[in-house]
Amino acid sequence: MSEQQLQEYIQFTKGKVETFLHGYVTNLQAPSLLKESMLYSLTAGGKRLRPMLVFATLKALGHDEEKGLAAASAVEMIHTYSLIHDDLPSMDDDDLRRGKPTNHRVYGEATAILAGDALLTNSFQVIINDLEIKDEVKVKLLSELVKAAGAEGMIKGQVADMQGEQQHEHLTLQQLEDIHIHKTGKLLSFCVKAGAILGEATEEQLELLEKFSFNLGLAFQIQDDILDIEGSEEAIGKPVGSDTENEKTTYPLLLGMEAAKQKLHHHIQSSLDALKTTKLDTGLLEEICLYVAKRDR
Repeated sequence: MSEQQLQEYIQFTKGKVETFLHGYVTNLQAPSLLKESMLYSLTAGGKRLRPMLVFATLKALGHDEEKGLAAASAVEMIHTYSLIHDDLPSMDDDDLRRGKPTNHRVYGEATAILAGDALLTNSFQVIINDLEIKDEVKVKLLSELVKAAGAEGMIKGQVADMQGEQQHEHLTLQQLEDIHIHKTGKLLSFCVKAGAILGEATEEQLELLEKFSFNLGLAFQIQDDILDIEGSEEAIGKPVGSDTENEKTTYPLLLGMEAAKQKLHHHIQSSLDALKTTKLDTGLLEEICLYVAKRDR
């Protein structure tokens, strides 16, 4: 797959998910201010990497990507809610997200909190409402989604991240990895797992796809840490150097920039190796993997 074909697939994913989400939120019987706040963050841009992983996994298994639209959209709603809450003054206290004022700067803290709550809660309804998915499959998807996004997954990582910031010394590499495995990796892994469940993957295929997504999640975070130092504010949509300014533990801080880049390469290669072992048509997943390694935002 060429770079142009990948960009076309990214636009395909964005178009599918954004059209669905806009229609879903617009049709909710809810206060207009709440819906406006929800859509403000949902339509603020972004890579839509998580939905793309759902679609690409289905494609690798020879299934129509449309089967994953509900799961992909639900994940994007959860990811967006987490960003709204992360930006709040009681959390990271950020003013910019993707080059735009953060939700609470536009709508106030109370509305931003409620918009995040609504996105989280209604994400489950999106999957429940999909008439094309069998009930037993919905139960399996929802169970995995709760584990990935809840107290054993993303929230666990967020709590550990906050506790780490309150320490008077830097985290160890193992502590840092554990934070990112949960805070970022679990939801990324769910996307691949959702595609595998919907695509009727075998246990062996699922195990290899999970290995792929585990390494991809760590690679994604390492590149995030690198971009906080070497990226441009215009590209990433927020001030660079914020991690350093806030004295956060990062991979470049613990390992040095060169070793952090080597670790990034290690996890990318491990992801690619796992994909090759599946013996599936993983060309698109491989391109997404390489895209994560060289992204500039």
